[in-house]
Amino acid sequence: MTQTTEPVSDGRRQRSERSRRAITEALLSLIAEGVLVPTAQQVSERAGVGIRSVFRHFSDMESLFVTADELNRAKYQNLFAGGDRNGPLDKRIEHAVEQHAVAYEAAGHVFLSTTSQLWRYEILQEQYARAQRQIRRDLEDWLPELKDLPADRREMVDMLASFECWHRLRETQGQSRKTSIRLVTDMLRRVIAGD
Repeated sequence: MTQTTEPVSDGRRQRSERSRRAITEALLSLIAEGVLVPTAQQVSERAGVGIRSVFRHFSDMESLFVTADELNRAKYQNLFAGGDRNGPLDKRIEHAVEQHAVAYEAAGHVFLSTTSQLWRYEILQEQYARAQRQIRRDLEDWLPELKDLPADRREMVDMLASFECWHRLRETQGQSRKTSIRLVTDMLRRVIAGD
C-alpha cells in the first residue's frame, strides 16, 4: 500500500511544483513584457491554470511577488557583475556606467513594476531597498574612491548612477543608449572630481 501511495504523492507534489513555477514565471514574463501591475487573472491565463490555482499556491499577490523575486534575484544581480574594473578612474567610471546600462535595460520593467507598487506591498519596499544597497555596493566595487567623497557628493553619485536617472534619460528625454552613457559618465566624472 505504501508503495502505491508514495508515487501518487510524489506525482502530486511534482505537479504542484510545476504549477507554482508556471505561475511565478507567468508573473515575470508579464512584467518583462511591460505589464507592470499584473492581475491574478492575467497571471492565471498566462500560466494556463485557473485563478483559484493561483491562490491555492500563493496566499495573495504579495507572496507571489516574494517568490518571483527569489527566482529572479540572482539573474538581475549578475547583470551588474562583470566588466573591466581595472585601470584609471575615468575608464572605470565609463565601464561602470556601461555595465549598469546593460542591467537597467534588461531589468527596466522589473524596476518600474516594483516602484509602481511600493505603496502596496511592504515586501517590495524591502526588496527595493535591498536592491538599492546592492547597486551602491557594486558601484563602490567599481569606484573605491567613492568612500572618500563628502556625503553630499556621494549621494549625488548614487542619484546619477540610479535606474531613475537612466530611465529619465532614455524614456522621458528620449536619449539614445550611447548618449545616455556619455551623459551619465560625464556627470559622474564631474561630481567625483569635485568640479
